[in-house]
Amino acid sequence: MLHLGVFFTGVGPQLLWAEPDFAAHTHIDTFVATARTLERGLFDAFFLGEGLRVRENRGRIHDLDVAGRPDAITQLAALAAETERIGLVATQNTTYNFPADLARRLASLDHLSGGRAGWNIVTTDNAWTGENFRHGGWLPHERRYERAGQFVEAAKALWRGETVDRDDDLVRLTAAPTVPPSPQGRPVLFQAGDSAGGRDLAARHADVVFSANTDYDKAIAYADDLRKRLAGYGRSPESLRILPGASVVLGDTPAQAAEKAAWIEREQTTGPRALAFLEQYWGKDLSGYDPDGPLPDIEPAEGELDPSRGTIAIEHRTGKRERIAGWRRLAAERGLSIRGLVIAVTPRHNTFVGTPSQVADEWARYLRDRAVDGFNIVPQLLPGSVEDIVDRLVPELQERGIYRTSYTGHTLREHLELR
Repeated sequence: MLHLGVFFTGVGPQLLWAEPDFAAHTHIDTFVATARTLERGLFDAFFLGEGLRVRENRGRIHDLDVAGRPDAITQLAALAAETERIGLVATQNTTYNFPADLARRLASLDHLSGGRAGWNIVTTDNAWTGENFRHGGWLPHERRYERAGQFVEAAKALWRGETVDRDDDLVRLTAAPTVPPSPQGRPVLFQAGDSAGGRDLAARHADVVFSANTDYDKAIAYADDLRKRLAGYGRSPESLRILPGASVVLGDTPAQAAEKAAWIEREQTTGPRALAFLEQYWGKDLSGYDPDGPLPDIEPAEGELDPSRGTIAIEHRTGKRERIAGWRRLAAERGLSIRGLVIAVTPRHNTFVGTPSQVADEWARYLRDRAVDGFNIVPQLLPGSVEDIVDRLVPELQERGIYRTSYTGHTLREHLELR
């Protein structure tokens, strides 16, 4: 069976939150309505992103996103009372939390929801979040995964009912559990890192991986690599579910779906967003440039990109001048404006575009070839994107015999068919 979740990010360019018919973004009614629609569609989980500080761009508040998000555990606790079956997954940080406190809060959500809680384990690699906790860019990238491993081990021991006394180099605590176990034992563990450290953390501890590898060939390679790592920790392939992030655009015809996808892509990259994207690489104020005009004719600031100041992929943090030179060649070859170039080069979740029947056939192929166990959907419009999937795509999946026709369990672990 195909497993599905929805990743409600809260901020970011993938959501067209400025559209007139977009539901009120931080209002509890929007979260409740979305979760209930997903439950009607028999989804495994409602997956809530979280940020511990509003975003920055070049040291200034990035005012192109929704300003902040509600605390994930608090929000999901409210949803637990408004839903009956769907899993509730909270993104929570191991760098800026304390193991005993976070384990207790997650256990509380799991207990109160009747065993429907999950924890998306993240480490967060930017300095603006660190400054919120007086740490700045605390811990090098890979050391964050070392702390995450020690953190998760402590949390799992507490959930097993053990008294924990640890004096590791990055995690020190003495604590006893204070919350009884839920019907599923402990929260389901999700992990989203794609670096070597992130993959090892997933292979050692995760129940579900939220992968960025949605393209078919990359999905196959990622699944093969992760299953080899599982064996190194004495785990079976069936102990882990792989759910890459993906977006879906449906239409009555292939042409209609393609037209809608092109509109969404352009709306996601507004003019100010396109300029802000290039500012991270140029290191200069580009607000005076026309986003629908040619690329900036000035040279970028000296030095490489500051890895602590933005949400820039690790592999893009060096070779800045060579990258910009390549962008200029691409823009010249294809006649791209600033916005057109940013659309072309921005990494984004793979989008499945087509009729419901076409998308269902493609997902069946991914599942049959064991490239994935399902998908974690990133919607562009609320409620529209979610309603489209539930009302139009789910019946096609059920017709192919690859999606449940009713819930058979009550806990998130049962939905995911995990021990």
